Amino acid sequence: MANSQESSLPFQAANLCFRYGAELVIDDISLELRCGEMLGVIGPNGSGKSTLLRLLSGVLQPERGDILLNGRPLAVYTRRQLGRQLAVVPQETIIEFPFSVTEVVLMGRSPHLGGFSFEGRRDLEIVHTAMARCGVSQLAKRSIHELSGGERQRVILARALAQEADILLLDEPGAFLDIRHEVEIYDLLHDLQREGRSIVTVLHDLNLAALYCDRVALLKDGQLMRLGPPGEVITYRAITEVYETEVYVELNTLTGAVNVLPLSRKYREKLAGQEPERRTKKPAPI
Repeated sequence: MANSQESSLPFQAANLCFRYGAELVIDDISLELRCGEMLGVIGPNGSGKSTLLRLLSGVLQPERGDILLNGRPLAVYTRRQLGRQLAVVPQETIIEFPFSVTEVVLMGRSPHLGGFSFEGRRDLEIVHTAMARCGVSQLAKRSIHELSGGERQRVILARALAQEADILLLDEPGAFLDIRHEVEIYDLLHDLQREGRSIVTVLHDLNLAALYCDRVALLKDGQLMRLGPPGEVITYRAITEVYETEVYVELNTLTGAVNVLPLSRKYREKLAGQEPERRTKKPAPI
């Protein structure tokens, strides 16, 4: 990285716009990723979260705006160069052939290999370490087609770790996972942060966003509504306005993070007649 400013901002996006046909799905979004932070992207279905991640990964090209990776335009990088600096875990990965789990994770080493070179001992060590960290070592010889959705997701994350990239872009990495494996994935991401990785993660679980993310970007209809620490973004007023439903918000006295709970129609109707200031439980002392 060329200078201290680039080091502190490995990713910068300015005034991004993107359309699918005539529909504007990303509308003038600007944000940055700081070195060693986890940035969460939240918002309702159709708000543009996955599209924003595809723009940041270079899969899609913006209609307008700029994306800088370590101070250089994203467009100047070759796919192999991008693969060494940027690892992506998409929401869904299609693998047509019945590769073994080890073979799938080994694909993460391809940006580090020459056109006709084969994996060496160090590559295999990196792969086995990534598989162990993601809890899939016992699946090593299984076909990727034999796995459950949650197992596949952990294998794809192991493949991303095998790339040894400094930046991770993840689209709902907890999808298909039960609560135990979901928190294990975010504990792992937190460990990667402490090792110096920078992370952008799209997620639907507002409680996980509040618990693990350093900052949160809240999207609605392709626009960035709020950006900041979880406690300033995940508020009663912001969530009810953006998601257009009543919720129960309180401070978790164990973690210090906010908790957001959905409400059934019975309680939504009960809250509808109350003043806004009475709808949020006041934080208890921590």
